[in-house]
Parts: sequence; structure tokens; C-alpha cells
Amino acid sequence: MSAAVLRLGRSVRRAPMFRDRTNVLASLALGLGLAWLVARLLSWAGLHAIWTLPPGAGSEPCRVARDGACWAVVHERFRFILMGGYPYGQHWRPALACVLFLGLYAASACRACWRWWLPFVWVAVPAAVVLLLRGGFWGLPGVPSESWGGLPLTFLLATVGFGAAIPFAVLLALGRRSGMPAIRALSVAYIELLRGVPLVTFLFMASLMFPLFLPQGFAIDKLLRAQLAIVMVIAATLAEVVRAGLQGIPAGQYEAAASIGLRFWPATLLVILPQAFRITIPALVNVFIAFFKDTSLVAIIGLFDLLGAAKAVIIDPRWVGFGVEVYVFVAGVYFAFLFAVSRYSLWLEKSLGPSRVA
Repeated sequence: MSAAVLRLGRSVRRAPMFRDRTNVLASLALGLGLAWLVARLLSWAGLHAIWTLPPGAGSEPCRVARDGACWAVVHERFRFILMGGYPYGQHWRPALACVLFLGLYAASACRACWRWWLPFVWVAVPAAVVLLLRGGFWGLPGVPSESWGGLPLTFLLATVGFGAAIPFAVLLALGRRSGMPAIRALSVAYIELLRGVPLVTFLFMASLMFPLFLPQGFAIDKLLRAQLAIVMVIAATLAEVVRAGLQGIPAGQYEAAASIGLRFWPATLLVILPQAFRITIPALVNVFIAFFKDTSLVAIIGLFDLLGAAKAVIIDPRWVGFGVEVYVFVAGVYFAFLFAVSRYSLWLEKSLGPSRVA
């Protein structure tokens, strides 16, 4: 049966594209349609586009010439899109925060940096970014979290959310596989509840309902509440990914760890979890990409990340009607970062080689 399937697969791969009249006509029609779309896109985005505007001209030149894109809105407002409502004169601080996050990602991607100190760097960098953005010391003006936004806020929510959720997810996955009924029941209830409710619901609860349960005069920062809600939801999703990896480890690995005298926690941390994470690299990256994009949901509670800042630009009366250009720019930023993440995950998966657990 397998040999027949292989022969069928080879025959399908070797089938010519223009093997009959129907395929020829369909291929020509699709090719012409694609060429027309590409030509129209190049004409709109490049040939007839307006890139800059004269000082004081407003958006009138863009409204008069509607044959092409008005990239002038991105040129004039890109600092607000990337930095949000942060004070204009202090934009070097969110810019430095982005550099710190990119350096953290680069260090994490370098296998030479996979040392005992890397988890501490994952704690130190977000803490340094929060102190840098908040200010109030060493002559730095204090800036409330309500003014943070743009790309630094997206990086902060995604990085802290994913990094803080992984240890919690491991505990939930182990709890769901536990032999103790109470721990297993609590883990199952938590995972199923948070995976079955949209993230936006927990953001609303963190923003509107949670303060009602706090003592009078006691308040928690809105950004911190949103971050905790994101961590809770990501942990529930990652717990199932980790559990799938744990179930993919043969029982022989547990027995081998026990045979050399390792107890449960050393065996889990040193033998089982590294192999489980190795198996689940594609799923882990998929969860990170999904929640990196879902950070845009914080706009509904008044926090303006990258997409939220873009929405604030297109409702400006001066730039109403030019939302396509702004959204294309933001989509390009998301795509550039997340495409690099996905390509790195493919390279990492290949470089680690096939799993040889038995």
C-alpha cells in the first residue's frame, strides 16, 4: 500500500501544468488576472503615490490626486504610530525600549546565549523597560502608563505575557497529568475555562469588574491588570501545548531518568521538559504569533498598542479617508517581525534535528 501511495505521489508531482486545454486556459486566466492585480497595486502604491506633502499643505493634495496612495500620512504620523501618545520630546525612551526588546530576542535566538543566565535576562529586560518608560528618577520625567503605546507596548505585552506564562503553563500541564484527583481537577477546570472564553472578555473583566473587588482607595494600574489577564489566557493555551509534548515522550525516558536516581522534579526539568519543548516548537511559535497579534485587543480598554495608535491616526479629521495606507504600514510592521519569528522557528527545528527519544 505504501509503495502504491509513493508511486501515486510521484506521478502527481510529475504531472505537467499544461496537460490539456482546460489547464492551459485556467492557467492563462489566472496569470493574466494576477498580472493585472500586480500592475494596479504597483500603480497605486508606487507610480501615482504621494510620499510627502509641502509644509502647511494639509491633506488637500492627497484628496485632489486620488489615483495613488497617500503615504504622506505615514510619513507625518509614523512616530505617533510607533510610539503612541508618549511625550514627543521623550521618544528616545520608547525607541530605546524597542532596541532592548529586539536585543533580547536576538540573544534568545543565538544558541551560544542559551546559558543559565538567559531566563534572568528575560526578567531584567522587561523590568528595565518598565522603569525606563515610567521614569520619575534620575531626572527622567514621570510618564503614566496610560500614555504608553505603539510598538513598545506591543512588545511589552507580548514578551511579558509569553515569558511569564510558560512556567505557569508547565505547572498546569503537569497538574493535568497528575495522579492526584484534586490537582488534576483544578488544572482541567482552569485550562478549559480560560481556553473556552475569549481574551476580550477577560480584558473587560480586568478593566471594569476587578476594581470593584478591591478595597476602597486601593487601585492597580490598568496596564498591569491587562497584562495579568493576557498571562492567564496564554498560560491556559500553552498548557495544552506542553501537555502534548509531555505525552509525546515515551515511558522509557521516565524509566531511564529514574534508573539513574533522578527524582520527579530533576527528571522533569533536566530530561523530560527539554525533549517536550523540542517536540512542540511549531506549536509554541504559533501561540506566540497568535497572541502577539491579539495584544491589539487592549485598545478596547483604553490602551493603544501599535494597531490602536494606527486607529487613532485615521480618526484624525485631517487624515480621515486614508486608513488603507496606515493599515498597510502597520500590517508591514507586524509581518516583518512575525515572518522573521516563523522563519527562525523553522531553522531552529531543522538545526535541532529529528527527535530520537525512545
